Amino acid sequence: MAYAEAFANPPMSAPPALVIVPGLGLVPPQTMFDAERLRGTGSVPVEESNPAFTVPLLRDAALLDRQGGPDCRYLLLGSIATAKYTHPLLEVFGERLLFPGDFVGRGDMSRGGLMLRCAQSGEELSYVCVRGAALRGRRPEKLTPLRKK
Repeated sequence: MAYAEAFANPPMSAPPALVIVPGLGLVPPQTMFDAERLRGTGSVPVEESNPAFTVPLLRDAALLDRQGGPDCRYLLLGSIATAKYTHPLLEVFGERLLFPGDFVGRGDMSRGGLMLRCAQSGEELSYVCVRGAALRGRRPEKLTPLRKK
């Protein structure tokens, strides 16, 4: 969230950030969940072939695309190495779906650490189109540990 808050630049008609939630689609990051709703989302398999996951995601991505307009680009800050997120989003956004090129080869924690460092330093990552990009690669060197202040 620190990265999204630091660098989001949406059109006035679109939200600055949304979170993919299984079974619900795209939701604002400040959305509150009770235990029952959390269990419900946890029971939805996150698979490209699962309509319970993809139908709400495609619905909300199409709505977001209408809000953002044809010139809006969309940034995926999550996992890029599997089709479960990229394929449904590519259906809607096509060439306008981007990701930070530095994500290739990084796991969840490393991506999060990289984004946190960028948010703190004010240095935005560079983005590449998901379609046609190498989404898997060699693991980059470990990040230098952050120093406690």
